[in-house]
Amino acid sequence: MSQATIHNLDPATGELIEEIPCATEAEVQAKVARARNAWPAWRGMDSGQRLDLLRAVLKRLEEEAPELGALLSREMGKPLSQAIGEVRGYAKHLAGELDEVALAIAPQIMPGSEDEVLLSREPHGVVAVITPWNFPVGMPAQILIPALGAGNTVVFKPSEHVPLTGAFLARLFQEHLPDGVLELLQGGGPVGAALVEEEVDMIAFVGSRATGIAIMRSAAGSLKRLVLELGGKDPLLVFADADLEAAAICATQNSLRNTGQVCCSVERVLVERSVAQRFEKLVLQEAGNWPFGDPQVKQTCMGPLVSESQRDNVVAHVADAREKGARIALGGELPKGSGWFYPATVIVDAPSDAKVIRDETFGPVVCLTCFDTEDEAVERANDTVYGLGANVWTGDPERGRRVSAGLRAGQVGVNRYLGGAPGTPWVGARQSGVGFLGGIEGHRQFTTPKTVATAPS
Repeated sequence: MSQATIHNLDPATGELIEEIPCATEAEVQAKVARARNAWPAWRGMDSGQRLDLLRAVLKRLEEEAPELGALLSREMGKPLSQAIGEVRGYAKHLAGELDEVALAIAPQIMPGSEDEVLLSREPHGVVAVITPWNFPVGMPAQILIPALGAGNTVVFKPSEHVPLTGAFLARLFQEHLPDGVLELLQGGGPVGAALVEEEVDMIAFVGSRATGIAIMRSAAGSLKRLVLELGGKDPLLVFADADLEAAAICATQNSLRNTGQVCCSVERVLVERSVAQRFEKLVLQEAGNWPFGDPQVKQTCMGPLVSESQRDNVVAHVADAREKGARIALGGELPKGSGWFYPATVIVDAPSDAKVIRDETFGPVVCLTCFDTEDEAVERANDTVYGLGANVWTGDPERGRRVSAGLRAGQVGVNRYLGGAPGTPWVGARQSGVGFLGGIEGHRQFTTPKTVATAPS
């Protein structure tokens, strides 16, 4: 792996923010060794002390929200108010989750035996944490907190699209944690691959399915533990008896938020044919309220895509749909000017072999197609390798239960956007993930259960 640099570009202008050296192979090895050396003391620390240190980190994260949010906005193009909201929102949410981490790792005396049987939760060791650019504070923090809280040390590689945001976040942790407990690496795919191949005990990755497959192959040789949260091609089903206005708002907002760059974006909207024309009009009306603009302007609701290559992918999907006979009802044209902007776009009746139906678009596109029967709707919703989320809109509660039970997804929303509740894990079913994050079950992914049975004296 040769020395290289990250050309960190502002996606709103294309201008260079900073050129940042990538880690060399020797630096990757050295960071993993430092984390390994720090592990015994960190593991041996009282869990309450570890969690108190992490509470201090999250307090600092909330205090630094304006500065970190501004940096996040500049690096990835998220509108400033949303960027600051991401920092503050995750700082508050994860502060509450620390109590869940404490419950997840607490030892238990198991009943039903004459022997004393103690079930404890042991940290794996050194965890490689590799995270994406679309929620560059929220996603790392959501992994770092339970991984560190359980007693693991971490080598953290943020996305090469948000290196300064990643470095800022790492510094907040390092200010409160012992040396070596969290190590930072900068770089793109080659650095991530080198980290995965190193002597780490677990890999926690959030990103694309293709990269997840590559990580799984690399980890197989030494049977490293894995948590992979991957992409989705989430459907939203709209039946004729649904509240069409509410469903149209939900479909549009969750296709376009974060410029469509969300793993659980609504990427396919399936509408019962008898209401399809009316629903299209409602979507066009809503999508017209999503102009793109400078992410530093307070009123902007949609910024640029994170990179030129990401925009190229969206352009290719729209062009492919057009060539295969789909109708572009809104947008679909590359705007003039600097930056990697793309307009809110509505595609109607794309065929089943179109890229916008089969592959992750990850851009500001609402894709509408029709169905005739409930069985057809469920079959088409499940016609994907992914299984992250799904949404159902209907006026019939029994159908809502029946259809949601038939959808192969980790999260389903009925007459609302998908979601969970405190204590529920975030699950990628099928090829949308391996393992899961969040909730007591998710926090325990960062441990191995250990049973010690002692005969009575």
